[in-house]
Amino acid sequence: MGEFKHLVIVKFKQDVVVEEILTGLEKLVAEIDAVKSYEWGQDLESQEILTQGFTHAILMTFDKKEDYSVFLSHPKHAEFSATFSTVIEKIVLLDFPATLVKPAPPPAPEVKAEA
Repeated sequence: MGEFKHLVIVKFKQDVVVEEILTGLEKLVAEIDAVKSYEWGQDLESQEILTQGFTHAILMTFDKKEDYSVFLSHPKHAEFSATFSTVIEKIVLLDFPATLVKPAPPPAPEVKAEA
């Protein structure tokens, strides 16, 4: 089985300082080795009717489902979740094994300048 993903789609409550929440999340994932990668983004392009009011997407990648379980049971995750749940207006969570269809191309080789 391949990687395991944790996708969070959220609309924050009005007057929430989103940057503070995202900074807290960055600190959280930095402290938990089970998290392979973490990324987030804010919707800027989609029409309101399509986003249903959701504004941010957060994606974490784990090597395997067991690593996700380690993340979920970590005391720091429980602590952060208590704060996170107070600042969200609505949320969608999806946790799933990933199916890689098109891998990223390998990085281009470095070209060394001649002296």
